[in-house]
Amino acid sequence: MKKKALVVHSGGMDSSLCLALAVKEFGASEVLSLSFTYGQRHEEELKRAQLISEYFKVDHTEVDLNCLAQITESALIGKNKKIEHLTGEAPNTLVVGRNGLMARVAGIHAHSLGASCIYLGVMELEGANSGYRDCSRSYMDLIEAALRLDFANPQFEIRTPIIQMTKKESMELGDGLGVLEYLLETTITCYEGVEKEGCLKCPACKLRNSGLKIFLLEHPDFKLSYKSKILNLIA
Repeated sequence: MKKKALVVHSGGMDSSLCLALAVKEFGASEVLSLSFTYGQRHEEELKRAQLISEYFKVDHTEVDLNCLAQITESALIGKNKKIEHLTGEAPNTLVVGRNGLMARVAGIHAHSLGASCIYLGVMELEGANSGYRDCSRSYMDLIEAALRLDFANPQFEIRTPIIQMTKKESMELGDGLGVLEYLLETTITCYEGVEKEGCLKCPACKLRNSGLKIFLLEHPDFKLSYKSKILNLIA
């Protein structure tokens, strides 16, 4: 199997937007959707990644990184920890080094398939608002440089097309691609694995829904099954 691009695909909105962008540029047959199992808090996101890949007619595969549960702790690994973000500390949903590890593994797989790039749906606002240290372009530049050395390929790219966007701007992107309604109805962003509007309480839901509310206010004709719930959220 040969591919031109690989997308690290969690089944959430951001990575699914990256999948849509990759398909637009390279065509569905030239793109691979790659998800990781790492003992994550819920498995529903993996099911959604498979479903969304089928929607885009893209090949999909999963890679096992369950060793993470043996070597680090996070509220996103397993189901027992309460999600917390104490003042002055990183949130306990941080999985140390996860994005870097996934980028390197995805890069190795992409290289073996003849692909010259991988996509990650990281956003710098996640670092600013949620304390995730591995969501910056400067971080990805370091990983990209290492992969270029590994592959003896100075052209290999880690693409992060939405990294400087706000959540509202990412909604605009999805709308422009004609996939926003489908993704908002299908993807899972919630840390608890709740679909659509999510649990409304976890940091991921709050950040996404605040951006979605702004988008809906600016696009009153946009159709969404849970639109009223989002519009009724307290700012």
